[in-house]
Amino acid sequence: MPQPPSERYEDDLEDVPAPGPVHYAEQSLLGALLLEPHRLSDISDLESGHFSNHAHGALWQAMRDVPAPEPDAHRSSPAWLNAVLDAARPLAPGLTASYLHALIQVCPWPEHAPAYGRMVRADHARRTVLVHAERLVQTATDTALPNRVATILNRADTLARFLDTLAGRFASHPGSLPRTVVPAPRPEHPDAEAVEEEQHLLAAATAHPADLDTMRWLQPGDFTLPLHAAVWQSLNALVRNGDPVDAVTLLWEAQHRGLLDDGLDPQDLIALVTSPAGGSPAHWGERVLQRALLDRAAEVGTRIAAYARDPANTPHQLITGSRRALADLAALRTRWTHSSSPPPGPRAPRAPAVSRAGPPPRTTAPTTRALH
Repeated sequence: MPQPPSERYEDDLEDVPAPGPVHYAEQSLLGALLLEPHRLSDISDLESGHFSNHAHGALWQAMRDVPAPEPDAHRSSPAWLNAVLDAARPLAPGLTASYLHALIQVCPWPEHAPAYGRMVRADHARRTVLVHAERLVQTATDTALPNRVATILNRADTLARFLDTLAGRFASHPGSLPRTVVPAPRPEHPDAEAVEEEQHLLAAATAHPADLDTMRWLQPGDFTLPLHAAVWQSLNALVRNGDPVDAVTLLWEAQHRGLLDDGLDPQDLIALVTSPAGGSPAHWGERVLQRALLDRAAEVGTRIAAYARDPANTPHQLITGSRRALADLAALRTRWTHSSSPPPGPRAPRAPAVSRAGPPPRTTAPTTRALH
């Protein structure tokens, strides 16, 4: 049997979320200024776009555009209220005179208008940081977007500049770090392409260990698999010690580092570093580092978004936490810049098969047992 319209409407109303505190701050601010327009001069750095409610923003802009009346004239005549309403209606047709009077009724403390204005600015800052963070995550995870790294770095710079602006508007205070619980950053199962690129890097590095001296910009934390990171550390240890590098010496170093204690078959490790891999270590290292940069950007964006969604964070906590998150991205960004810069001094020529530009076309994928 169809549900009566009245019951359907009641159900719909139950689903509407209750307005947040900023809604009441906006109402109180506007009510205070409608009641005592001379207090408009006490509100600074507030724009119509800072309001979460479009009609409230249109009303604020109208109050700024219509000259404020003298206090005595305002108490005896609604002329200014009518002029403000007429100025706001083209942008917010739903505004009515009764709503303006309702706003005046909800604000019995007009002298608190500056505090309400700060609340409106703070909530706008939180919403804007959230938009920047979500764009950062979207860019980092959009595989169809060309030149993602450059776009990510531009978005990170834009967010950093906005945080600098906010820092000058909101005072610092004790307890500046957010307490927000951030979701787990990485998926449980690494991307198959990322794993394959790391395998190519380890094989190329074993074949051309001299290149590792110029690849200090790549760190173990850039790898998706802990095993690959440990093998990379083993290769670098052999190079630093001046030891010969091949599959057998690497296996010996891996044994000393405990890599075989977890059931890793020596034959699997040998197969990993001896599988055919065109391209130089620097080429595959850049691919690994680029993927790490994209992952880090997604993690940082997710962390900042979590801070911004948590209304318990003050503006100063949001600014501090977001800056620290961006610093984590900046550290990796510096290494990325070093990796993509020309190496200092002349380099020894190498065969075309290991050109840094990338590997030749491959017909079959390398196979490695039990390394995933």
